[in-house]
Amino acid sequence: MLNLERLRTLDALARHGSVSAAAEALHVTTSAVSQQLGKLEREINQQLLAKNGRGVRLTDAGRLLSEHAARILSQVELAESDLEAHRGQVVGELRLSAFPTAARGLFPVALRALRAEHPGLRVRSSELEPEHGIAAVVRGDLDLAVVLDWYNKPMPVPDGLVKAPLLDDPAEVAMPAGHRLAGREEVDLAEFAEDEWITWGEGEFCHEWLMFTLRSKGVEPIVGHRAGETHTQLQLVSAGLGVCIAPLLGRHPVPDGVVLVPLTQRVRRHVYVIWRADADRRPSIRAAVEALRTAAQQVD
Repeated sequence: MLNLERLRTLDALARHGSVSAAAEALHVTTSAVSQQLGKLEREINQQLLAKNGRGVRLTDAGRLLSEHAARILSQVELAESDLEAHRGQVVGELRLSAFPTAARGLFPVALRALRAEHPGLRVRSSELEPEHGIAAVVRGDLDLAVVLDWYNKPMPVPDGLVKAPLLDDPAEVAMPAGHRLAGREEVDLAEFAEDEWITWGEGEFCHEWLMFTLRSKGVEPIVGHRAGETHTQLQLVSAGLGVCIAPLLGRHPVPDGVVLVPLTQRVRRHVYVIWRADADRRPSIRAAVEALRTAAQQVD
């Protein structure tokens, strides 16, 4: 009889490529991962791992069993989803994440509604950048993630995930009140070639989008400051330290000394929620999506 938790450990190793990465994904120690895989090898009387330099690799038997493990775990999730759907109750635990401005702009309203309407549901939320939220849903660490992409730069979504739109989030340029363009009705990004930008962290999806978009306008960006949260960026703008892109979601209240000007070419980011297709029938998933959609309708 194959042990489900040991199959889950093997699946994590196959997905993440190392014992340490599998341990991090499963929130256990590397020793625990090694022990589980050792027990699994003894149960099937075959070698699953082989040394590969300073790490390990899956043997042929390991790859074969990991493929079965992925299918078995998917079927288990389908069974759990069907049982929850059959019960028809929004109960249990639900783990979800959102990027910072969505956590600020959507979670208070949505999670309060879920608590009031479904007291048997325990919700656990966290802030994660979109790419990390997607990876956590794929791994099974999260049930849902609120993520985004931009009008000119889609966010790849892996197979096996379902997504539902929440809102289109318009963005403007935030600049100090004394900026030369602050009195304009609209501006073009090419007009900021000499300005310092306040942007997101290096490698983050929104930062990469801004660099890509400015360069498509013939502007080589001058990055002065980085901050992951829109409110921090706006405070830096208020201090006269540069300009930033300010989406509507989660930006209120705008600090004194900051002027928001629309762009000639309207800039929007698409906000949506994702979950695993295996869990599509869970009442708790459907309740959370509905609560997030209701919260999104109140954004203004």
